[in-house]
Amino acid sequence: MAGRGSGGRQAVMGRPKATSRAALERLAFELFARKGFDETTVDDIAGAAGIGRRTFFRYFQSKNDLVWGDFEGHLQRFRELLAGTDPRTPMMTALRGAVVEFNRFDPEDVPWHRQRMRLILRVPTLQADATLRYASWRRIVRDFAAERSGLPPSAMFPRLAGYTVLAAAIAAYEHWLAAEPDTELSALLDEAIRRTGEGLASADLPDHRVGDELPDEDGRGGGAP
Repeated sequence: MAGRGSGGRQAVMGRPKATSRAALERLAFELFARKGFDETTVDDIAGAAGIGRRTFFRYFQSKNDLVWGDFEGHLQRFRELLAGTDPRTPMMTALRGAVVEFNRFDPEDVPWHRQRMRLILRVPTLQADATLRYASWRRIVRDFAAERSGLPPSAMFPRLAGYTVLAAAIAAYEHWLAAEPDTELSALLDEAIRRTGEGLASADLPDHRVGDELPDEDGRGGGAP
């Protein structure tokens, strides 16, 4: 969901100055694990990294922004995965494959990604930010569904696809976080989205006129494709 994360096992003490986004992420996650997200400040992160606040803000706009990593880059990768699917592949099969691949991680990165998603899904102060980020993720699914179905993005069916695929992915992640550490995330995502896809596939495709003139999630009008 949040895209590929950053790994790292070095201790905070004795660490050289952190001069990259990845190094700051790793260090901050170590602090979050020890002190808690809300109790860790930007000054704490910058001080442990041996940099000033001004340098921290060159890499991240806020502490919340750090948790998500390179989110825009992750979204672009998701778009590319969907764009690269075979047009002959059924829509939900293509979506399922892209989401599973998007959330595939090297074994050494899995513990860090688990920590990242635990923060995103369970820390109350991150929920407003998560709502905005997931709206961007959902729009990618919506636009893909619109293209495949021949409907405008403002129609009901593409919107439904965006919301249901996101809900399935979040459900899979919640189950993964509650499961044993060796539980396979890919298998959970595959199962959750497959079950969602069965429901969407069994529904009649809405009439092209339904919702064509409703504003989309960006507030713009729909119109014919």
